[in-house]
Amino acid sequence: MFKPTNLLVCTLILLGVFVRGQDVPAKMEFDSIPLKSAILQLEKSSGYQFFFLDDWVNNKYVNGTFDADSLSTILDQLLNETELNYFVRDSEKRIFLQQNSLVYDELPFGFVDETDSLQLAEQQNRINQNIPPPSFYDVPKSEGKRRYPPVRIGKTDRDNLRSFYNLSGQILNARTGEAIPDLAIQIKGSNRVAVTDEQGNYQIQIPAGYNLLTTSAMGIEGTEREVIMYNDGRLNLRLKEGLEELDEVVVEADAVSNVVDSQTGTEQIDAEESKNIPLVLGERNILEVAKALPGISSAGEGATGLNVRGGKTDQNLVLLDDAVIYNPTHFFGIFQALNPFTTERVNIYKGSVPMEFGGRLSSVFDIETKNGNVEKLSGEGSIGPVTGNLALEIPLKKEASSVIVGARGAYADWILRSLDDESLNNSQASFFDGILKYHHKFNENSEVRGTAYFSRDDFSITSDSLYNYSNRLFSTRWAHRLGEKTNGVLTAGNSDYRFGIDFDGEGNRDFELDYAINETELRYKLNTRLNDKHSFDYGFSGKFYSVNPGSIEPAGSESDIQNIEIARERAVEGALFLGDEIKLSDKLLVNLGVRYAFFAALGDGTQRTYEEGFPRNESTVRDTITYDSGEVIETYGGPEARVSARYLFTPDFSIKASFNNSYQFLHTLTNNTTVSPIDTWKLSDLNIEPQTGYQAALGLYRNFNDNMYEASIEGYYKRMQNVLDFKTGANLFLNENVETEILQGDGKAYGVEFLLKKNRGDFNGWLSYTYSRSLYRFDSPFSSERINNGEFFPSNFDKPHDVSLIANYRLTRRFSFSMNFVYQTGRPVTYPIGTFRFNNADFVAFSERNQFRIPDFYRLDLGINIEGNHKKNKLAHSFVTIQVYNVLGRNNPYSVFFVTENGEVRALQSSIFAIPVPSITYNFKF
Repeated sequence: MFKPTNLLVCTLILLGVFVRGQDVPAKMEFDSIPLKSAILQLEKSSGYQFFFLDDWVNNKYVNGTFDADSLSTILDQLLNETELNYFVRDSEKRIFLQQNSLVYDELPFGFVDETDSLQLAEQQNRINQNIPPPSFYDVPKSEGKRRYPPVRIGKTDRDNLRSFYNLSGQILNARTGEAIPDLAIQIKGSNRVAVTDEQGNYQIQIPAGYNLLTTSAMGIEGTEREVIMYNDGRLNLRLKEGLEELDEVVVEADAVSNVVDSQTGTEQIDAEESKNIPLVLGERNILEVAKALPGISSAGEGATGLNVRGGKTDQNLVLLDDAVIYNPTHFFGIFQALNPFTTERVNIYKGSVPMEFGGRLSSVFDIETKNGNVEKLSGEGSIGPVTGNLALEIPLKKEASSVIVGARGAYADWILRSLDDESLNNSQASFFDGILKYHHKFNENSEVRGTAYFSRDDFSITSDSLYNYSNRLFSTRWAHRLGEKTNGVLTAGNSDYRFGIDFDGEGNRDFELDYAINETELRYKLNTRLNDKHSFDYGFSGKFYSVNPGSIEPAGSESDIQNIEIARERAVEGALFLGDEIKLSDKLLVNLGVRYAFFAALGDGTQRTYEEGFPRNESTVRDTITYDSGEVIETYGGPEARVSARYLFTPDFSIKASFNNSYQFLHTLTNNTTVSPIDTWKLSDLNIEPQTGYQAALGLYRNFNDNMYEASIEGYYKRMQNVLDFKTGANLFLNENVETEILQGDGKAYGVEFLLKKNRGDFNGWLSYTYSRSLYRFDSPFSSERINNGEFFPSNFDKPHDVSLIANYRLTRRFSFSMNFVYQTGRPVTYPIGTFRFNNADFVAFSERNQFRIPDFYRLDLGINIEGNHKKNKLAHSFVTIQVYNVLGRNNPYSVFFVTENGEVRALQSSIFAIPVPSITYNFKF
């Protein structure tokens, strides 16, 4: 709208009236004809002359049939779906079209100095009905040349005048066409902020009239858009990538969302930003980078699996494009099983977990694959001392569909053969993984993607055994808009993990051993933005598990091994969820949700029951129950609360709190200190109950200096029930009655996490510190099922102090330096504390479980990154990374164990990388 300060506009207002009774005598039919043609027909039939700009009516088509209808009725219908209003000067038979705005036939109260009684009465009537007067304003003059023209949203409706209107839309990446999640949209000069969801959708309430909207997100060029609000409407944007941000190596969530979001304990790592962080053998590894964030660690160097906030490794749900990946690592955790050039990012939830996820107690690692380039063929690759990687992005339909394909493989055998250890001369270690993703965007309301992934490891450290394990998954995802306020995401996936051992030794003991777990999931999530106060998430998910607990069969006709096959396990798991994000004010945001989880173990199979009040063993078996195929063996489940809240003290300073509880129906069976590739997964059944737990968290979050610096401190407390441990010397694999070897007890964990980041500049990086404790208790009336007299003791991964420092310095545009320093308290260990003789034999007496600790861990890694020249017209852009892992040559113990030689007990330690490990990697991109 504009301020009516000239005589012409005032004259129009005083003389104009709306057409109400003028009928158009001829019958008129419009069948998808241009609006301009329809207006010209109206001119001819009605005798009224229309005034408008061609740009206002171009590319607009109309439909309708009218028979002697009034001109106002025809215009109302023809212009209903446009941003056009109309004003009539009946005395001159002229009709003026207005874009977005209205010409008013009355002046707003106070526009002139004179006070009119009728005007006062009208003003009082508006106040009584809570109707704001029409808004007249000046559009501020832009300083310098505008980059984008002002955008007009909606059209004025005199019967629906409001002080605020709703603006919604979708934000897409201009290069790839994919949605941009976690992008902040803010009204400049106010506290009104909205953040896009995973489909790039947003909704924000904006004052009527002129506003300046700013957008900001990591890796996306920040923009300012002038928006003039006349009514509710949509604004879709395609934003460019911020190329200068891609040079940064900071693991950075969105610059504003860390403060504005209501979720606690969330982190985001972009694969591109991890390229300069020095890691072992020059391999990019976002899961290894995750360990440098507070609250995330592992049991030791080279250990498979992550421990999040005092939880076990099996308490993490790891997803690759919505499908579960059971072992996302290669070669005992030294390398990740994810191609760094096809991986977009990983979102980590260690506090507030989104409602659509469940089945784990500690965390969710939601790994996303890139969408391929829809504009041109592009690719990226690397050649290192151990692996070679390649990824290609292939457009299929410009701006609509693409394929990205990635493959990587290892050639590590030469390293094992070059080591000064004869026992490793015949060893081998190799792996490969491949991924294919198809993405198609039908329109702004619908897109689909499908992912296929496979990885395999083969290794033999001894000459008689060949180990192998593999991951295979498929997933599809359809994101669609069901209406102006509702979006839906339908996902389906299948995951398969298996391992095997081929033994070929001396004698007649050759065998082949296999294990497999398979799951299929269907999930549907809906989001409805009811208004500016409420945003609902709701839906359902269902899973079907099929587990082969293990089988062994003789290899060759001369083998004496007996064939054993444990009965297959099956189960279904489901959930219904509903949540509401409630905006109580500009400062207070609350998320309330409930998720009902359900699990049923299914036949066919047999289950034992045991005498109550006695330990579980062969002598206390009461009965054996047989179940038919599909018959329910046992059910578990219950409600899960998901509650979180955020209060903004200022736009860059907030406090957050959360509480959630969860069920876990799946367990790993291992009596190793750390998880290994040949650990098995076990479903809950009649004798093994699901793990349960809850977590509460509270934190402060602050950004400084225009989001250049980010600081947070967060505390948490967690309790767990029915966590698993095992009796000393337990036989877990190929055991039909494994429940006799299992103990279930309680756990608790608590800690404080501190994070300080510098997100921009030639010198950037982050410092994280975690103080945490992880304790477990296994109590029972029976000594055989009790550990440490039923008292709490430190878990195998309890490390009270954990410090990580990542620093990067860009000397020039081509040369940069990076550093990674880690310090951790040594993990717990059980030591022998004495010897005794019994029946003329020597025995060792051990301490309480995990009473002592191995030496503290620390490591320094350094790297130099050399970029190629930055000429635009090159076949490929390249850079070289030179890194030294463990520069100080620290002999960090991986484990400490004890042997008896000549009647004496000796302590020995094993280490993974006890010397500096240099590497050089060539990277290229085209």
